[in-house]
Amino acid sequence: MSFMDKAKNKAEELSGKAKEAVGDSTDNHDLKAEGKGDQASASTKQAGENVKDAASNVTDAAKGK
Repeated sequence: MSFMDKAKNKAEELSGKAKEAVGDSTDNHDLKAEGKGDQASASTKQAGENVKDAASNVTDAAKGK
């Protein structure tokens, strides 16, 4: 996974946490739900990138790198 992808995913996760916190403190259920959704999206992207990294590591190991 590239550094930029990691940074974008982390930024999306942090943005989601901020939205959730603001939604919680202002009793805005829609904003809170949107924040949770952003966090879930970021986590899914991170998991996908981790799978790609693992597959790449297996391929590299098989090639003797």
